[in-house]
Amino acid sequence: IAKEVAKLLEMKAQLGTDEGKHKFVLKTPKGTRDFGPKEMAIRERAFKAIISCFKRHGAEVIDTPVFELKETLTGKYGEDSKLIYDLKDQGGELLSLRYDLTVPFARYLAMNKITNIKRYHIAKVYRRDNPAMTRGRYREFYQCDFDIAGQFDPMIPDAECLKIVHEILSDLQLGDFVIKVNDRRILDGMFAVCGVPDSKFRTICSSVDKLDKVPWEEVRSEMVAEKGLSPEAADLIGEYVQLHGGLDLIERLLQDPKLSQNKVAKEGLGDMKLLFEYLTLFGITGKISFDLSLARGLDYYTGVIFEAVLLQQENEHAEEPLSVGSVAGGGRYDGLVGMFDPKGRKVPCVGVSIGIERIFSILEQRLEASEEKIRTTETQVLVASAQKKLLEERLKLISELWDAGIKAEMLYKKNPKLLNQLQYCEDTGIPLVAIVGEQELKDGVVKLRIVATREEVNVRRESLVEEIRIRTSQC
Repeated sequence: IAKEVAKLLEMKAQLGTDEGKHKFVLKTPKGTRDFGPKEMAIRERAFKAIISCFKRHGAEVIDTPVFELKETLTGKYGEDSKLIYDLKDQGGELLSLRYDLTVPFARYLAMNKITNIKRYHIAKVYRRDNPAMTRGRYREFYQCDFDIAGQFDPMIPDAECLKIVHEILSDLQLGDFVIKVNDRRILDGMFAVCGVPDSKFRTICSSVDKLDKVPWEEVRSEMVAEKGLSPEAADLIGEYVQLHGGLDLIERLLQDPKLSQNKVAKEGLGDMKLLFEYLTLFGITGKISFDLSLARGLDYYTGVIFEAVLLQQENEHAEEPLSVGSVAGGGRYDGLVGMFDPKGRKVPCVGVSIGIERIFSILEQRLEASEEKIRTTETQVLVASAQKKLLEERLKLISELWDAGIKAEMLYKKNPKLLNQLQYCEDTGIPLVAIVGEQELKDGVVKLRIVATREEVNVRRESLVEEIRIRTSQC
């Protein structure tokens, strides 16, 4: 035995010396972050507002695996395909982490032969991007998607998607915003009349998509120098993509001698006019801009496309104005499900994705600036005692409260000081304290203390649950 022990001790000593050499780096992987209780409290508020909006519009909820077969994702994202995370071969299957929630949704519809559904899906997606985490850009992040799939009359579901974006951004009170709207058919028609060859439509589209970040001159030189477009075609595109407006602009383009001759563009403009009529009925056109520079680089869009952008605000607390760009986007993708269906059956779809990470970074910055205290628990009442030797009574009472569905806590000490218990409520924002003492036990009551006002009332033990519910519903 002594020999074996000596051997083990020797091995342990060797391991010990090795441990010193390998300094373990404590960090999250690039482009990811942890969320502490405070951040999660802010997140949950935002998720709650978004989910309640989706439910208000009658959506069901689904979930799909975090990874898909690599071939499911390939060729759906245009130039962004290089950002897909590939996994190692696992037992003969080549897999990739999902890049968004739309392609898995289309795969789900085709696989289950679903032709009609209104669903929302909130889950993490992965992009091998160069993260700009201060602006809410990550490699792992949540998306909140709402989609309507099915054959319906033109622009009715599309208008509802825009209404949803408007409701969510208004509800979250992020400040002034504008929802830019365009249509892939108008873009394609415009490219055609400007002399862009068919084969260059998608690549020119992704150049135009950069106009919200870089000036026209840069976009023009990318089209001409890198993508081989003729300078004349680029200049013609320039005349169109700098236009934005509302119904008046749609009417003007319907009269445009070149565009009106293009069947695809005319169709798109006709639907855009209809969309604006519905948005007028919803009373939200004040925040909508028909913008010919909006292109959205993803390959799968076929009709209406839109993007919600927060307008820069001067922030008195921050040195720089807060600008996080796009906070929601979406559009119509009528061909995507057909790509997965063996018989090529099409299921028209329109949907919207809320950029929760960007929204979240704004809410976080705003709360830091306002120094508002955030509650990280939902505890309604702390069960406390005023004298010693009352642990059993506290345990009995807290158990009654838990069984009745009341959110309650107590300090894990046999005989805590009353002052410490009250201080704990101040620190964590617990609104009520239920105090058990010898006299209260004799009288069959509990002393209920309102933390904010320090008022105390005696409540009959059997009425305590009801009293806590009434008082916390007013908080």
